[in-house]
Amino acid sequence: MASGPIHILHIEDDEVDAMVVQRALRKTGFEYVLTQARNGLEALDLLRGTNGRDKLPVRPQVILLDLNMPQMNGHEFLTELRADAELCMIPVYILSTSSDENDMLQAYRKNVAGYITKPVNLESYTEAIQVLFRYWSLIKML
Repeated sequence: MASGPIHILHIEDDEVDAMVVQRALRKTGFEYVLTQARNGLEALDLLRGTNGRDKLPVRPQVILLDLNMPQMNGHEFLTELRADAELCMIPVYILSTSSDENDMLQAYRKNVAGYITKPVNLESYTEAIQVLFRYWSLIKML
């Protein structure tokens, strides 16, 4: 079982969606540390400590990833992440508005841990996040 807070990197360009996820996380009652990035490039900079960004003090145990973002989308980010020997094992969950089968296939081919279509309301978001937290609390996390 995981002990202490779960470290989460949430990669999302839409401020409203980012706030909804933050609210859903707070409602779970679980302990977590959340870092936000607006796109894949910013996330990689935080993970690697590049381009003037400080490297995150603790590597995230989980990444919540949107697919449709500017500069570097979710698929491009996954390609970079999986090619990096130090970061490739971080579990990634897609949290996207896209229910397109091609997006899902591409994501699963890059070894995502799960694909969640963004719920339409806060209650559904909270339910989805609570299920993930319960799952994370049962498994060993690096």
